[in-house]
This record gives sequence, structure tokens and C-alpha cells, in this order.
Amino acid sequence: MINKVLIANRGEIAVRIIRACRELGIETVAVYSDVDRSALHTQLADEAICIGPAASKDSYLNMEQIISATLLTGADAIHPGFGFLSENDKFAAMCEECNIQFIGPSSKILHQMGNKSEAKKMMIAAHIPVIPGSPEPVKEMAAGLAIAKTIGFPVIIKAALGGGGKGMRIANTADEFKNSFNAAQKETEMAFDDTTMYVERYIRNPRHIEFQILGDQQGHIIHLGERDCTIQRNHQKLIEESPCPILSDSLRQKMGETAIRAAKAVHYYNAGTVEFLLEPDGKFYFMEMNTRIQVEHPVTEWVTNIDLVKAQLRIASGLPLIYTQDDVKLQGHAIECRINAETPEKNFRPSPGTITNLYMPGGKGVRIDSAIYSGYTITPYYDSMLAKLIVLGKNRDEAIAKMRAVLGEVIIEGIDTNIDYQYRILNQPDFVEGADLSNVLKNL
Repeated sequence: MINKVLIANRGEIAVRIIRACRELGIETVAVYSDVDRSALHTQLADEAICIGPAASKDSYLNMEQIISATLLTGADAIHPGFGFLSENDKFAAMCEECNIQFIGPSSKILHQMGNKSEAKKMMIAAHIPVIPGSPEPVKEMAAGLAIAKTIGFPVIIKAALGGGGKGMRIANTADEFKNSFNAAQKETEMAFDDTTMYVERYIRNPRHIEFQILGDQQGHIIHLGERDCTIQRNHQKLIEESPCPILSDSLRQKMGETAIRAAKAVHYYNAGTVEFLLEPDGKFYFMEMNTRIQVEHPVTEWVTNIDLVKAQLRIASGLPLIYTQDDVKLQGHAIECRINAETPEKNFRPSPGTITNLYMPGGKGVRIDSAIYSGYTITPYYDSMLAKLIVLGKNRDEAIAKMRAVLGEVIIEGIDTNIDYQYRILNQPDFVEGADLSNVLKNL
């Protein structure tokens, strides 16, 4: 097994990884920027080391500093979490060159799947249905516009090396394309230090369905069912659930088998997610592969009773999967709500500040993933997510009722949050019914 892991991340995912490592007897090293000196992950890890100032590019995206911290502390592996460097093939290659185990797939796989046009080519070769899009990534607006006119509007402009909803804009006409492309590219450069973009046809009102996969280095790949991530604002997921309420057993099997085929096409290993867009008629298309652990992984852990982060650590240690596909049984229904420091009434303006009072509920079937505490200061430098509330019910109705109760108990004072907004979503008739989610946010 890996002996010591440096966690190249912050917030709740860093805390989540530390807990998994503790249970496996693995030592941990936290890295932090100077404004994160008092962050929870720095207090829970066995060691903590500062890697730079507040700006992400000078700290959590500073590859040289993170590699140096790993070597200095004697860690033999790096867990990148999600966001930041988690899908950066250059960083993974640096780890490989320094004989540091990157807890994720190889740099080659990251490069292939991170480049959306390359990923699409590989999926087409594997007979996976894909959405029409750029044959190659683009950096110039004019080239992107020419592709958009060929594909046909509306189109969606994406960060070629991005994820998490960053660097994405929709253009309905050629006149809109210029501003949308420039805005998406600027956001991409800020978030990922890259200006490469990708253009594809925009499918209106699909379900966003993703399949969790696990693969070991011996070539075994399984899927752990699906997550429905359709409820999104500005391409940022708000609520995720498993299983999808409209998926039949036959369609679930077909999509799951397709996800495995996609993963096998790139010889994938470790945890990953194959994302599909599902149309009302049952047609589905490969959208992208996320080559990392996902924010919403807890809902899959609830319904499968499989610890994904522990599985990542075992796979990175060279151990084979301890599960077969027949071992995966979805039981119950899980829902996750993301709680953000923002003011929905003021166009979701970020709400940094100090938490003056905090209470998080518990009970049977309730899980809280968070790194906040009373007295903790939310800075304006990073993602606004404060916590993930995850519940498990025997069915979807019970899970919705339980999440409403949990949202009603949470107390976070000193800053604004989207708790009331999430509660309103949970009470929307269309969401409760579950069949058509396209107007849920529009009706708030």
C-alpha cells in the first residue's frame, strides 16, 4: 500500500481524503495557501506545509511547489481531489517523472480524455454515440465560429482542458458567438491557465446522466450505476441523485455497458465518470469523461455501499478491484445538495465572511461533507461551496422528505447561503414528480 499521501487540494474534499487515508493507516500531508493556514484540512492532516499566496495559480495550481512539498515530506503519492490539478496531464507526468504515485489515471489517459476533440475521436472509434463538435480544439474565435456554423446553432463553447462548469458559454446565433467565446476563454485562462476551447452542438433540455466507473491496473472495469445531475445553474450542479428516477433497468444496463466500453477504449484505471446527455426519446450521447473523483461521489457511495476514495487508494497501490459487476447492487435512493456561500436574491453574488454560528444536522441516512466550522472565514479566492448535504432514503420520496428536513435544520450564520434556494427546488412539483426537470429552476 501507499504509505504517505500529499493532498493537493483544500476544503471538504481534502478532509474526505484525509479520513479515508486514516482508515487505511496511510499518513497524510496537507498543503495550503497563506490564507488557508487555519483551514480544517491543515489541522486534520499529519503534516501541513504552505505552498504559496492566496491566488490559486501561486499555490494550489503551482505544480513545482506541490512536487517540492511532496519530496520534502517524503510522501510517495499525491491525491489531487477534484478541480485544480486533478485532470492536468502535465502535472501527472511530473509525478511520474519524480516517481510519485498520482492517484488517478496515467498522464497519457488524462491527455487523451482531457482533450475533448481527442476524446471524441476515440469514442467514435469505439462506436460510442457522440455529440457533433469540433474535430480539433480551437484557440481563435474566428476558427470557432466557422466550426459553429458548420455544426449549426445553438452551440456550447467549453474549456478543452476544463471541467466543473468553468469556461462554458452557450451561443444561440453567430452574433452571440464572439462575446460568448471570449468570455468562456477568459474564464478558462483564469481557472485552468489554458486558452484552448472546444465547440459542440448544444442539446436543449436533456437529462445529464453520469456513470461512475472503477478500473484497476489489471484491466478490470466496472460501473457503479448512474447519477442524475440535471439540476444545474450556469453549468454548475446543484442537486445530484442516484438512481435516476426515469431510467428503466434496460436503459441503465445499456448506458452502463456503454460507459464501460468507453473506459476500456482508453484502458482506463482508477475512479472516473462517463457523462452522457439523455434525450426524452431515450437516445444518449457521450459528452465527456471526468478522470477524477467527482464532487457528487457520496450519492454513489450511499446506494452501493462502496467507498470510492478508499478504492482509489487501493487501485493506485496496484491492488485489483475487490468487486465484480455482479456485486454492484443499487439500494435505496440518495440525494446531494451543494451548499454555497452566495446570495441567490442578488444574482448569486459570492458571500465571503466569517461564520459566526454553525449547526449541522445528523441522524440515520444523513451525511455531511464539509470543512467549515464556527469562526472559520470564507475567503473570496476559491470556490464558494461550503458543504455537501447527502441523504439516503428507502425510495426517492423518502429521500426528498429527509433532505427537506435536513435543509430546515442547518444553521450557518455570518454569511449568506443558498439553503433556502435549495429548499425551494426540493418543493417544486416538477422536481418532486421527477419526470421533466427542464423548468424546475425557471419556476423558482
